[in-house]
Amino acid sequence: MDFVRKQRTDKQLLEIYSELVTPRLIEEKMLILLRQGKISKWFSGIGQEAISVGATLALTNDEYILPMHRNLGVFTSRGVAFTQLFEQFQGKINGFTKGRDRSFHFGSKEHNIVGMISHLGPQLGIADGIALSRLLRKEPKATIVFSGDGGSSEGDFHEAVNVASVWNLPVIFIIENNGYGLSTPSNEQFNFESFTVKGPAYGIEAISVEGNNILEVLNELEPLVADIRQNPRPVIFEARTFRMRGHEEASGTKYVPNELMDYWGKKDPIENYEKWLIKEKVASKKDLDEVKEKIKKSITTSVKEAFAKPDVEADTAIEMADLFAPFDQKVQVPKNKKTSPRRFVDAISDGLKQSLEKYPDLVVMGQDVADYGGVFKITEGFVEQFGKERIRNTPLCESAIIGAGLGLSIRGMKSVVEMQFADFVTCGFNQIINNLAKIHYRWGQNADVVVRMPTGAGVGAGPFHSQSNEAWFFHTPGLKVVYPSNPTDAKGLLNAAIEDPNPYLYFEHKYLYRSLSADVPESYYTTEVGKAAVAAKGTELSIITYGMGVHWALEAIKEKGIEADVLDLRTLLPWDKEAVAQTVKKTGRVIILHEDCMTGGIGGEIAAWISEYCFENLDAPVMREASLDTPVPFAKALEENFLPKNRIKDKIDGLIRY
Repeated sequence: MDFVRKQRTDKQLLEIYSELVTPRLIEEKMLILLRQGKISKWFSGIGQEAISVGATLALTNDEYILPMHRNLGVFTSRGVAFTQLFEQFQGKINGFTKGRDRSFHFGSKEHNIVGMISHLGPQLGIADGIALSRLLRKEPKATIVFSGDGGSSEGDFHEAVNVASVWNLPVIFIIENNGYGLSTPSNEQFNFESFTVKGPAYGIEAISVEGNNILEVLNELEPLVADIRQNPRPVIFEARTFRMRGHEEASGTKYVPNELMDYWGKKDPIENYEKWLIKEKVASKKDLDEVKEKIKKSITTSVKEAFAKPDVEADTAIEMADLFAPFDQKVQVPKNKKTSPRRFVDAISDGLKQSLEKYPDLVVMGQDVADYGGVFKITEGFVEQFGKERIRNTPLCESAIIGAGLGLSIRGMKSVVEMQFADFVTCGFNQIINNLAKIHYRWGQNADVVVRMPTGAGVGAGPFHSQSNEAWFFHTPGLKVVYPSNPTDAKGLLNAAIEDPNPYLYFEHKYLYRSLSADVPESYYTTEVGKAAVAAKGTELSIITYGMGVHWALEAIKEKGIEADVLDLRTLLPWDKEAVAQTVKKTGRVIILHEDCMTGGIGGEIAAWISEYCFENLDAPVMREASLDTPVPFAKALEENFLPKNRIKDKIDGLIRY
């Protein structure tokens, strides 16, 4: 292995050695603890330390780095305290995740490290968002994000690299090409020899280095990072290496040919660097042993300290409190009483525009949202007022853009991401469910992202542009879900969602865009999140609903000539239990109506809650009406049959007669 020191002093070379050997010594200790049953799992980076350490040393401490399973060297080189690191591995309360997640599934805001999730690819999009924040704020900083060679097979890799290329983001995608994705060899993952072929395909540079050579990694990365700071752009950086142990320790390495293990064993990054330091008379073996002994003592002391800390004790109040970033909504009333007639679509547009004016760090992203104004023209004219940096057309992708929104949030910015249709959110589902929803609970990082969801049927758009999919997210702790039924709430709830530093799904019904108008306050205001509204008052029965269901309910009771409570939930997560209980106690007869399919819909949860907590107040069974349990059909007659608009009338008759 050929080491080139360049202008580095002996002292600097020894400092690099100390950083390089630290993760190896920790790993050796962890493997002992694993065999003793004192830790539950370990993902080893033995043999790959030069990449983690080199990448971290190439950055300044205020530049973000997004590591993976085998990047212990990132944490140690950033100066993460050993004791807290070991408490994390032990699931102790002072670990970064308070016992809620394990191994390297955490981040540290103090150290500008953003941890991974098990799905591997999503953090690449987050890196895009962090890099975008640097561009928008004109900060000459680089970002590094890691991927394994196996992880590069995921769609998230393509999306993130493509977005970075199109937006010219200052981010380095380090691919640790270590030969295997768990047990699957490279030739079953991709059909090329080197990741350098990927660069030209995306219109960006690609570099390949000997990943086991710490000085080669540094010699290539340091000038590259310095240049990217001044000339922002993305680069693919392949580090050729090998995984010397199992994917995790229980996996073993029996599937690896012995000759391959022997070959890479001779390329050990630490042993080879040690030999070179001694050969070049930078240090003696005794000097290096002294460095290691000092680190070992620190490790031993820190392990004892971590193990001496008490085990986590469950406290339900704390668990629930940590689900969201702290936020006490103070409802903003309009500064003046002036109103004007606004369609549903206009009210959404007005709210978004006023929020952009209120929050200079708010960015709107989505397909066709810039010059075209979005397919529903919500953002028409926004580019002229706010510019293309803040009103950003995106490539046709969802996951990377939601991830980029999270990256902006990590940098203290806000984002609104438009799904062109709510149906398309499936392509970004993982980012919402496993990143946005869980990140604050896991390690205290908020996700200040609002995902706009043009939703619903009734416009003849068929199975892929008409779904009501709010129940998918209703089941997910860590998200907030709002669904306005009228222009006034549409504006107020959107403003409220943007104001809140937590993740929102904001559903807006396409049928209402241009069919419903109201007098809406012209100035900025917010609507209380988690508070239902009474759309009609009566004593004969209660219809609990939201969105388009409010209008179906109002039409039905008018046609039937009955006096009924129509409770518009407005917020689905969290939903207003107090208002539901009040209307149940008032009428004793309840129908829950929603456009979503019956089975697994939100109505089932509310019905169960009423049965459990309001049973004594009921004069009849809790009834539900919803769309058929089929995909949304295209033809008008089929779509009308699918929707519950007409069936709700029969359900009302049945409940009154009960």
